[in-house]
Amino acid sequence: MVQCLNLQESTDLLRFCIEQGEVVWGKHFKEELAKENISLADAWWVLRRGRIFDAPEPDIKTGEWKYRIEGHEPGGKWMAIVFSFKTVERAFLITVFSVEARGKVKT
Repeated sequence: MVQCLNLQESTDLLRFCIEQGEVVWGKHFKEELAKENISLADAWWVLRRGRIFDAPEPDIKTGEWKYRIEGHEPGGKWMAIVFSFKTVERAFLITVFSVEARGKVKT
């Protein structure tokens, strides 16, 4: 099991998994992509360019740490992807959802 990582370490490890390791997604992630009308390409965009703003949370069921990366997809929708690290070379995508509140400019 991968230990709890800080924001920069988790971002770096996610980028490593994308470039040299493995990124896998579960059934729930795929279902939420369809439900939210988000393409896999849009999700990859956010994984590659998004930011992790909040500290990880423990997953009660698995004991793993869950991270959330957020960013705009190319069409402008702000979205979040929740993931964990199965190993230092494998990231597991748990869910994805659009976020209406963050990223909007206040007028």
